[in-house]
Amino acid sequence: MKESIRIASGQGFWGDLQTAPVDQVRKGPIDYMMLDYLAEVTMSIMQKQKLKDPKLGYAKDLISVFDTILPDIVHKGIKVITNGGGVNPIACRDAIFSVAKKHNITGLKVGIVYGDDILPAIDNLATKGMMLDNMETEDKLSTVRQHVISANVYFGAQPIVEALRQGAQIVITGRTTDTGLTLAPMVHEFGWSWNDWNKIAAGTVAGHILECGGQASGGNFTGDWKNVPDLANIGFPIAEAFPDGRFIVTKHERTGGLVSSATVKEQLLYEIGNPKNYITPDCIADFTSIRLKDIGQNRVEVSGIEGHPATDSYKVSMAYFDGYTAYSTLTYAWPDALEKAKRADEILRERLHSLGLSFEEIRTEYLGFNSCFGPLSKDADSLNEVVLRVGVRGKDKNAMERFSREIAPLILTGPPSVTGFAAGRPKPSEVIAYWPALLPKTAVTPIVEVSTL
Repeated sequence: MKESIRIASGQGFWGDLQTAPVDQVRKGPIDYMMLDYLAEVTMSIMQKQKLKDPKLGYAKDLISVFDTILPDIVHKGIKVITNGGGVNPIACRDAIFSVAKKHNITGLKVGIVYGDDILPAIDNLATKGMMLDNMETEDKLSTVRQHVISANVYFGAQPIVEALRQGAQIVITGRTTDTGLTLAPMVHEFGWSWNDWNKIAAGTVAGHILECGGQASGGNFTGDWKNVPDLANIGFPIAEAFPDGRFIVTKHERTGGLVSSATVKEQLLYEIGNPKNYITPDCIADFTSIRLKDIGQNRVEVSGIEGHPATDSYKVSMAYFDGYTAYSTLTYAWPDALEKAKRADEILRERLHSLGLSFEEIRTEYLGFNSCFGPLSKDADSLNEVVLRVGVRGKDKNAMERFSREIAPLILTGPPSVTGFAAGRPKPSEVIAYWPALLPKTAVTPIVEVSTL
């Protein structure tokens, strides 16, 4: 058993800093790097890509990253775990093997985890009594079934550990929990039992801290953000983990950003509900038990974490088509910029009503005034300019297109001092809505394959 391992965060979402994984590999020692690419809506985007081209459906950014760092990770013995396989881990593996061939790398072992895609099986599951109704609203899946475009189970760390046990140097998964990408190497290296709930919870908390990349090392920090050094060269967080479940959050030396108990606390609060009951496929973690201690510059010790047995269900993330939206903007200048923008909105709404158009929602924002604070915004005495942003949502695509033709006329038939229509008529965009559900763990089994180039 190793005395400690260093697990680096290399991506916090699909579209994150492309230089981050390169810096993690080259600017200091690490044993593992986790790359988190998936969010709830991401799976539906990837599913649509795969339907157009069966060789797609994964995070394409991942391939350019490996093209840069693959020789480094092979030379240094670094292992990489990523959920960037999306809805097509097999194609993602094949693309990485192509990168390896380009660099004349042989003997590379790549593991894939799949089986999370249950879209083809949801009707069969329903016949067995597993209805996949909305776990938050209790709405019936049947109300949106014909519009569902993706359905994926959140697997945990266990199949990743199995891939590591089989010798995989790179593990590519589909819809795996973000926390599982960090927990897995800790279980693998330290030999933790799956029912040692405190340690499993500790690894889960470590994963929660790393999952959003630079957000734990000074990015998006609401504390003393002005004094976070060198954000242009931010160093992503690293968890230095120990067999007893303790870990230290840090970053490479001579990189920008900040790791402190304050930055770690802010990340711990990210996307949690009941802090005593943080549920994952691997355990339930009690976030109220976490103890933080600044033990040096950019070094925060995390300890005392308590956990409880995992539930008997997987969470299922589904996405479905839920109509269309269309947005457009116009800019009104001083004087009376806000008054002009409000009058333009009134005129637009009157015209839409006269045309007999109906929408599920019409939303108006006055950028520079209320786009962040909405109805809590108070009138300002004077604004140099206000951007009027109007959006509509509904099921009728024709109504969306008609709305788009009513924006330009405001330029010559509405309030004065207007500009900003260079982009032309807005085009309707599809609305992809989120549908969470629960599924018994006995209903689906993850598949693990390890291949050697």
